[in-house]
Amino acid sequence: MAVDKKAYPLRISAAVLEAMQRWADDDLRSLNAQIEYVLREALRKSGRLKPGKPQPVEDDPDA
Repeated sequence: MAVDKKAYPLRISAAVLEAMQRWADDDLRSLNAQIEYVLREALRKSGRLKPGKPQPVEDDPDA
């Protein structure tokens, strides 16, 4: 089952980007997958993510 994905340009400070890259490397994820994971967890913890079957973070094969 394919997950519907949308591209979104993101402006982010170099320091935050470097920290996210190190974290992604530690977790063996791509930078994009790590950013999506962190966003999804923050949404889940704040109750803003619709309940349902959790979907895994998948890397974009075209990235």
